[in-house]
Amino acid sequence: MTFDPQKLDIRALQFRDLDAIEALLPEALTARSSGSILDLVSHLDRIRSYYGLLTLLSLLPTDYKHVFSAFVAEKNRKIQAAIQVSPSNRNETTWRVDRLIADPGSGAQDSSTALIRHCLQNLWKARTWIAEVKVSNTDAMAIYRQNGFQPLTQIAHWDFEPALLAKLAQREPDLPNLLPVSNSDAHLLYQLDTVSMLPHVRQVYDRHVSDFKTGLLDSLMEGFKRWMSKTESVAGYVFEPQRKAAIGYFQMQLCQQGTFPHCAELTVHPAYTWLYPELLTQMARVAREYPAQSLRLTSADYQTEREEFFQQLGARAVEHTQLMSRSVWHKLRETKQVTLEGLQLSDVLGSLQPARKPIPSRWIQPPYNLDRRAEDSKSDSTKSDLN
Repeated sequence: MTFDPQKLDIRALQFRDLDAIEALLPEALTARSSGSILDLVSHLDRIRSYYGLLTLLSLLPTDYKHVFSAFVAEKNRKIQAAIQVSPSNRNETTWRVDRLIADPGSGAQDSSTALIRHCLQNLWKARTWIAEVKVSNTDAMAIYRQNGFQPLTQIAHWDFEPALLAKLAQREPDLPNLLPVSNSDAHLLYQLDTVSMLPHVRQVYDRHVSDFKTGLLDSLMEGFKRWMSKTESVAGYVFEPQRKAAIGYFQMQLCQQGTFPHCAELTVHPAYTWLYPELLTQMARVAREYPAQSLRLTSADYQTEREEFFQQLGARAVEHTQLMSRSVWHKLRETKQVTLEGLQLSDVLGSLQPARKPIPSRWIQPPYNLDRRAEDSKSDSTKSDLN
Protein backbone atom coordinates (compact mmCIF):
# COMPACT_ATOMS: atom_id res chain seq x y z
CA MET A 1 0.00 0.00 0.00
CA THR A 2 1.53 3.29 -1.11
CA PHE A 3 1.61 6.31 1.18
CA ASP A 4 -0.69 9.14 0.05
CA PRO A 5 -0.74 12.06 2.52
CA GLN A 6 -3.57 13.71 0.59
CA LYS A 7 -6.05 11.18 2.00
CA LEU A 8 -5.36 12.22 5.60
CA ASP A 9 -6.17 15.50 7.32
CA ILE A 10 -3.46 16.54 9.79
CA ARG A 11 -4.50 19.11 12.39
CA ALA A 12 -3.88 20.12 15.99
CA LEU A 13 -5.52 18.03 18.71
CA GLN A 14 -8.80 19.36 20.08
CA PHE A 15 -10.73 18.59 23.23
CA ARG A 16 -13.34 16.56 21.36
CA ASP A 17 -10.60 14.19 20.11
CA LEU A 18 -9.72 12.86 23.57
CA ASP A 19 -12.64 10.44 23.75
CA ALA A 20 -11.87 9.05 20.30
CA ILE A 21 -8.20 8.55 21.20
CA GLU A 22 -9.12 6.80 24.44
CA ALA A 23 -11.37 4.45 22.49
CA LEU A 24 -8.37 3.46 20.34
CA LEU A 25 -6.10 2.51 23.26
CA PRO A 26 -7.10 -1.14 23.87
CA GLU A 27 -6.03 -2.20 20.36
CA ALA A 28 -3.88 0.73 19.24
CA LEU A 29 -0.28 0.58 18.14
CA THR A 30 1.55 2.63 20.77
CA ALA A 31 5.07 3.78 20.01
CA ARG A 32 6.28 5.34 23.24
CA SER A 33 9.08 4.77 25.70
CA SER A 34 7.36 2.88 28.51
CA GLY A 35 4.14 2.50 30.39
CA SER A 36 0.91 0.56 29.97
CA ILE A 37 -2.59 1.38 28.75
CA LEU A 38 -3.41 2.49 32.31
CA ASP A 39 -0.69 5.13 32.13
CA LEU A 40 -2.03 6.43 28.83
CA VAL A 41 -5.58 6.63 30.19
CA SER A 42 -4.32 8.52 33.23
CA HIS A 43 -2.40 10.87 30.95
CA LEU A 44 -5.53 11.57 28.89
CA ASP A 45 -7.53 12.22 32.07
CA ARG A 46 -5.00 14.86 33.15
CA ILE A 47 -5.15 16.50 29.71
CA ARG A 48 -8.94 16.46 29.86
CA SER A 49 -8.95 18.10 33.29
CA TYR A 50 -6.47 20.88 32.45
CA TYR A 51 -7.03 21.30 28.73
CA GLY A 52 -8.03 24.97 29.11
CA LEU A 53 -4.85 25.85 31.01
CA LEU A 54 -2.65 23.98 28.52
CA THR A 55 -4.29 25.84 25.64
CA LEU A 56 -3.74 29.17 27.37
CA LEU A 57 -0.05 28.43 27.94
CA SER A 58 0.39 27.55 24.27
CA LEU A 59 -0.75 31.06 23.33
CA LEU A 60 1.77 32.85 25.55
CA PRO A 61 5.21 33.83 24.15
CA THR A 62 7.08 31.92 26.85
CA ASP A 63 9.13 28.74 27.13
CA TYR A 64 5.89 26.87 27.88
CA LYS A 65 4.17 27.63 24.58
CA HIS A 66 5.10 24.06 23.55
CA VAL A 67 4.13 22.46 26.87
CA PHE A 68 1.38 20.62 24.97
CA SER A 69 1.98 20.05 21.25
CA ALA A 70 -0.21 17.30 19.83
CA PHE A 71 -1.59 16.51 16.38
CA VAL A 72 -4.08 14.00 14.99
CA ALA A 73 -4.50 12.32 11.61
CA GLU A 74 -8.15 12.26 10.57
CA LYS A 75 -9.82 10.48 7.68
CA ASN A 76 -13.55 10.73 6.95
CA ARG A 77 -14.01 12.45 10.34
CA LYS A 78 -12.46 9.50 12.16
CA ILE A 79 -9.25 9.70 14.19
CA GLN A 80 -6.63 7.39 12.69
CA ALA A 81 -3.58 8.35 14.80
CA ALA A 82 -2.31 10.92 17.31
CA ILE A 83 1.14 12.20 18.23
CA GLN A 84 2.49 14.29 21.09
CA VAL A 85 5.88 16.03 20.84
CA SER A 86 7.86 18.40 23.04
CA PRO A 87 11.23 20.20 22.99
CA SER A 88 14.02 18.39 24.81
CA ASN A 89 16.19 21.45 25.52
CA ARG A 90 15.69 25.16 26.22
CA ASN A 91 16.85 26.26 22.76
CA GLU A 92 14.28 23.95 21.13
CA THR A 93 16.88 22.51 18.75
CA THR A 94 16.11 18.93 19.85
CA TRP A 95 12.55 17.64 19.97
CA ARG A 96 11.20 14.39 21.33
CA VAL A 97 8.31 12.18 20.25
CA ASP A 98 6.56 11.58 23.57
CA ARG A 99 3.65 9.45 22.38
CA LEU A 100 2.49 8.01 19.09
CA ILE A 101 -0.85 6.17 18.95
CA ALA A 102 -2.33 4.68 15.77
CA ASP A 103 -5.30 2.52 14.87
CA PRO A 104 -3.87 -0.77 13.52
CA GLY A 105 -7.00 -1.52 11.51
CA SER A 106 -6.81 1.63 9.38
CA GLY A 107 -3.26 1.68 8.09
CA ALA A 108 -1.24 2.48 11.21
CA GLN A 109 1.97 2.82 9.24
CA ASP A 110 0.57 5.40 6.82
CA SER A 111 -1.14 7.53 9.46
CA SER A 112 1.89 7.41 11.78
CA THR A 113 4.19 8.37 8.90
CA ALA A 114 1.93 11.29 8.03
CA LEU A 115 2.07 12.63 11.59
CA ILE A 116 5.84 12.21 11.91
CA ARG A 117 6.48 13.95 8.59
CA HIS A 118 4.12 16.75 9.55
CA CYS A 119 6.18 17.41 12.68
CA LEU A 120 9.49 17.18 10.80
CA GLN A 121 8.36 19.71 8.19
CA ASN A 122 6.47 22.24 10.32
CA LEU A 123 8.51 22.57 13.52
CA TRP A 124 11.31 24.68 12.07
CA LYS A 125 13.37 25.13 15.23
CA ALA A 126 13.94 21.39 15.53
CA ARG A 127 17.28 20.26 14.11
CA THR A 128 17.31 16.84 15.78
CA TRP A 129 14.50 14.47 16.69
CA ILE A 130 14.66 11.62 19.20
CA ALA A 131 12.23 8.83 20.02
CA GLU A 132 12.36 6.02 22.58
CA VAL A 133 10.70 2.75 21.57
CA LYS A 134 10.39 -0.61 23.23
CA VAL A 135 12.76 -3.16 21.77
CA SER A 136 9.92 -5.68 21.56
CA ASN A 137 7.74 -3.25 19.57
CA THR A 138 9.09 -4.10 16.14
CA ASP A 139 6.21 -2.41 14.30
CA ALA A 140 6.89 0.93 15.95
CA MET A 141 10.63 0.66 15.29
CA ALA A 142 9.89 -0.06 11.63
CA ILE A 143 7.81 3.13 11.41
CA TYR A 144 10.63 5.24 12.83
CA ARG A 145 13.21 3.60 10.58
CA GLN A 146 11.04 4.31 7.57
CA ASN A 147 11.09 8.00 8.52
CA GLY A 148 14.88 8.24 8.86
CA PHE A 149 15.41 7.46 12.56
CA GLN A 150 18.56 5.50 13.39
CA PRO A 151 19.48 3.65 16.62
CA LEU A 152 21.46 5.81 19.03
CA THR A 153 21.75 3.80 22.23
CA GLN A 154 19.84 1.13 24.14
CA ILE A 155 18.35 1.94 27.53
CA ALA A 156 17.45 -0.49 30.31
CA HIS A 157 14.76 0.39 32.87
CA TRP A 158 15.55 -1.06 36.29
CA ASP A 159 13.09 -1.59 39.13
CA PHE A 160 14.16 -1.58 42.81
CA GLU A 161 11.57 -3.35 44.92
CA PRO A 162 10.48 -1.83 48.27
CA ALA A 163 12.24 -4.63 50.19
CA LEU A 164 15.52 -3.85 48.41
CA LEU A 165 15.12 -0.14 49.13
CA ALA A 166 14.49 -0.86 52.80
CA LYS A 167 17.67 -2.95 52.92
CA LEU A 168 19.72 -0.18 51.29
CA ALA A 169 18.30 2.45 53.67
CA GLN A 170 19.70 0.67 56.73
CA ARG A 171 23.23 1.91 55.97
CA GLU A 172 24.47 5.46 56.44
CA PRO A 173 25.80 6.86 53.12
CA ASP A 174 29.32 8.30 53.00
CA LEU A 175 28.55 11.61 51.24
CA PRO A 176 30.24 14.46 53.14
CA ASN A 177 29.82 16.94 50.28
CA LEU A 178 26.18 16.32 49.35
CA LEU A 179 24.63 19.70 48.50
CA PRO A 180 21.18 20.88 47.40
CA VAL A 181 20.73 22.02 43.81
CA SER A 182 20.34 25.71 42.93
CA ASN A 183 20.73 27.90 39.83
CA SER A 184 24.27 28.81 40.86
CA ASP A 185 25.26 25.16 40.36
CA ALA A 186 24.00 25.00 36.76
CA HIS A 187 27.50 25.11 35.23
CA LEU A 188 28.64 22.25 37.49
CA LEU A 189 25.68 20.07 36.51
CA TYR A 190 26.22 20.93 32.85
CA GLN A 191 29.85 19.80 33.02
CA LEU A 192 28.83 16.57 34.77
CA ASP A 193 26.15 15.87 32.18
CA THR A 194 28.63 16.53 29.36
CA VAL A 195 31.38 14.24 30.64
CA SER A 196 28.98 11.39 31.44
CA MET A 197 27.74 11.06 27.84
CA LEU A 198 29.32 9.73 24.70
CA PRO A 199 30.13 12.45 22.13
CA HIS A 200 27.44 11.39 19.62
CA VAL A 201 24.80 11.18 22.37
CA ARG A 202 25.82 14.57 23.75
CA GLN A 203 25.56 16.09 20.28
CA VAL A 204 22.00 14.84 19.89
CA TYR A 205 20.74 16.23 23.20
CA ASP A 206 22.48 19.60 22.62
CA ARG A 207 22.17 20.78 26.21
CA HIS A 208 23.54 24.06 27.55
CA VAL A 209 23.95 25.67 30.96
CA SER A 210 20.52 27.28 30.66
CA ASP A 211 18.91 23.83 30.59
CA PHE A 212 19.99 23.30 34.20
CA LYS A 213 18.55 26.58 35.49
CA THR A 214 15.05 27.11 36.85
CA GLY A 215 13.31 30.45 36.46
CA LEU A 216 10.34 31.81 38.38
CA LEU A 217 7.82 30.65 35.81
CA ASP A 218 9.57 27.27 35.65
CA SER A 219 9.25 26.88 39.41
CA LEU A 220 5.56 27.73 39.29
CA MET A 221 4.94 25.28 36.48
CA GLU A 222 6.92 22.50 38.16
CA GLY A 223 4.98 23.09 41.36
CA PHE A 224 1.71 22.90 39.44
CA LYS A 225 2.79 19.65 37.76
CA ARG A 226 3.73 18.11 41.10
CA TRP A 227 0.41 19.18 42.60
CA MET A 228 -1.46 17.78 39.62
CA SER A 229 0.36 14.43 39.68
CA LYS A 230 0.60 14.25 43.49
CA THR A 231 4.39 13.94 43.47
CA GLU A 232 7.32 15.53 45.30
CA SER A 233 10.73 16.37 43.85
CA VAL A 234 14.07 15.94 45.67
CA ALA A 235 17.48 16.64 44.10
CA GLY A 236 21.10 16.84 45.24
CA TYR A 237 24.66 16.63 43.93
CA VAL A 238 28.09 15.63 45.25
CA PHE A 239 30.78 18.31 45.06
CA GLU A 240 34.49 17.51 44.73
CA PRO A 241 36.39 20.41 46.41
CA GLN A 242 39.81 19.59 44.92
CA ARG A 243 38.62 19.56 41.32
CA LYS A 244 35.81 22.04 42.05
CA ALA A 245 33.41 19.92 40.04
CA ALA A 246 30.21 17.93 40.50
CA ILE A 247 30.87 14.19 40.41
CA GLY A 248 27.39 12.83 41.16
CA TYR A 249 23.78 13.98 40.83
CA PHE A 250 20.33 12.54 41.53
CA GLN A 251 16.78 13.76 41.16
CA MET A 252 13.71 11.89 42.42
CA GLN A 253 10.01 12.19 41.62
CA LEU A 254 8.31 10.64 44.64
CA CYS A 255 4.67 9.53 44.48
CA GLN A 256 2.77 10.71 47.55
CA GLN A 257 -0.20 8.38 47.10
CA GLY A 258 1.71 5.19 46.37
CA THR A 259 -0.14 4.50 43.11
CA PHE A 260 2.89 4.76 40.78
CA PRO A 261 6.57 3.85 41.19
CA HIS A 262 9.04 6.49 42.27
CA CYS A 263 11.10 7.72 39.32
CA ALA A 264 14.67 8.93 39.60
CA GLU A 265 17.47 10.28 37.44
CA LEU A 266 21.05 9.35 38.37
CA THR A 267 24.24 10.80 36.85
CA VAL A 268 27.72 9.74 38.00
CA HIS A 269 31.12 10.87 36.72
CA PRO A 270 32.83 7.95 34.89
CA ALA A 271 35.90 8.33 37.13
CA TYR A 272 33.86 8.12 40.37
CA THR A 273 31.81 4.95 39.97
CA TRP A 274 32.25 4.23 43.70
CA LEU A 275 29.45 6.78 44.21
CA TYR A 276 26.78 4.37 42.97
CA PRO A 277 26.18 2.56 46.30
CA GLU A 278 26.41 5.81 48.27
CA LEU A 279 23.92 7.71 46.12
CA LEU A 280 21.52 4.74 45.95
CA THR A 281 21.62 4.49 49.74
CA GLN A 282 20.81 8.19 50.01
CA MET A 283 17.92 7.79 47.55
CA ALA A 284 16.58 4.79 49.47
CA ARG A 285 16.64 6.79 52.74
CA VAL A 286 14.68 9.59 51.05
CA ALA A 287 12.11 7.16 49.63
CA ARG A 288 11.37 5.54 53.01
CA GLU A 289 9.58 8.73 54.09
CA TYR A 290 6.89 8.05 51.47
CA PRO A 291 4.49 5.13 50.86
CA ALA A 292 6.34 1.91 49.99
CA GLN A 293 6.79 1.83 46.26
CA SER A 294 9.41 0.55 43.87
CA LEU A 295 12.05 2.90 42.46
CA ARG A 296 12.54 3.16 38.69
CA LEU A 297 16.03 3.94 37.33
CA THR A 298 17.56 3.80 33.85
CA SER A 299 20.95 2.97 32.39
CA ALA A 300 22.38 3.19 28.87
CA ASP A 301 24.36 0.43 27.17
CA TYR A 302 27.62 2.42 27.49
CA GLN A 303 27.27 2.60 31.31
CA THR A 304 28.66 -0.86 31.98
CA GLU A 305 29.59 -0.18 35.63
CA ARG A 306 26.04 0.85 36.44
CA GLU A 307 24.60 -2.25 34.79
CA GLU A 308 26.91 -4.54 36.75
CA PHE A 309 26.19 -2.80 40.06
CA PHE A 310 22.42 -2.96 39.59
CA GLN A 311 22.66 -6.68 38.87
CA GLN A 312 24.76 -7.28 41.98
CA LEU A 313 22.21 -5.48 44.15
CA GLY A 314 19.38 -7.63 42.84
CA ALA A 315 17.51 -5.01 40.82
CA ARG A 316 15.19 -6.24 38.09
CA ALA A 317 15.39 -5.07 34.46
CA VAL A 318 11.71 -4.59 33.62
CA GLU A 319 12.05 -3.09 30.16
CA HIS A 320 14.54 -2.40 27.36
CA THR A 321 14.05 0.48 24.97
CA GLN A 322 15.88 1.78 21.91
CA LEU A 323 16.70 5.46 21.70
CA MET A 324 16.55 6.57 18.06
CA SER A 325 17.40 9.90 16.45
CA ARG A 326 17.46 11.71 13.14
CA SER A 327 18.61 15.11 11.89
CA VAL A 328 16.48 17.56 9.96
CA TRP A 329 17.80 20.17 7.52
CA HIS A 330 15.20 22.66 6.37
CA LYS A 331 15.69 24.16 2.93
CA LEU A 332 15.86 27.96 3.04
CA ARG A 333 13.22 29.64 0.97
CA GLU A 334 14.40 32.27 -1.53
CA THR A 335 12.77 35.65 -0.94
CA LYS A 336 13.70 37.14 -4.33
CA GLN A 337 13.87 35.38 -7.66
CA VAL A 338 16.85 36.39 -9.77
CA THR A 339 16.99 35.75 -13.54
CA LEU A 340 20.09 36.04 -15.71
CA GLU A 341 18.17 36.85 -18.87
CA GLY A 342 18.52 40.45 -19.94
CA LEU A 343 21.17 41.18 -17.31
CA GLN A 344 23.51 43.94 -18.56
CA LEU A 345 27.20 44.25 -17.79
CA SER A 346 26.65 47.75 -16.45
CA ASP A 347 24.24 46.32 -13.85
CA VAL A 348 26.84 43.83 -12.69
CA LEU A 349 29.66 46.38 -12.49
CA GLY A 350 27.50 49.18 -11.16
CA SER A 351 29.02 48.99 -7.74
CA LEU A 352 32.50 49.47 -9.22
CA GLN A 353 31.73 52.94 -10.66
CA PRO A 354 33.41 55.90 -8.93
CA ALA A 355 31.29 57.69 -6.38
CA ARG A 356 32.43 61.19 -7.54
CA LYS A 357 34.31 62.79 -10.43
CA PRO A 358 38.07 62.21 -10.10
CA ILE A 359 40.17 65.37 -9.46
CA PRO A 360 43.73 65.48 -10.88
CA SER A 361 46.44 66.11 -8.30
CA ARG A 362 50.04 67.43 -8.48
CA TRP A 363 52.58 64.98 -9.88
CA ILE A 364 55.15 63.92 -7.30
CA GLN A 365 58.62 62.75 -8.37
CA PRO A 366 59.37 59.28 -7.02
CA PRO A 367 62.33 58.95 -4.65
CA TYR A 368 65.78 58.35 -6.14
CA ASN A 369 66.47 54.63 -6.44
CA LEU A 370 69.61 53.33 -4.76
CA ASP A 371 70.21 50.84 -7.57
CA ARG A 372 70.00 53.67 -10.08
CA ARG A 373 72.48 55.67 -7.98
CA ALA A 374 74.95 52.76 -8.08
CA GLU A 375 74.65 52.49 -11.85
CA ASP A 376 75.22 56.22 -12.23
CA SER A 377 78.35 56.11 -10.06
CA LYS A 378 79.66 53.16 -12.06
CA SER A 379 79.12 54.96 -15.36
CA ASP A 380 80.88 58.06 -14.00
CA SER A 381 83.91 56.00 -12.98
CA THR A 382 84.02 54.39 -16.44
CA LYS A 383 83.97 57.77 -18.09
CA SER A 384 86.83 58.99 -15.92
CA ASP A 385 88.92 55.98 -16.83
CA LEU A 386 88.40 56.62 -20.53
CA ASN A 387 89.45 60.22 -20.15
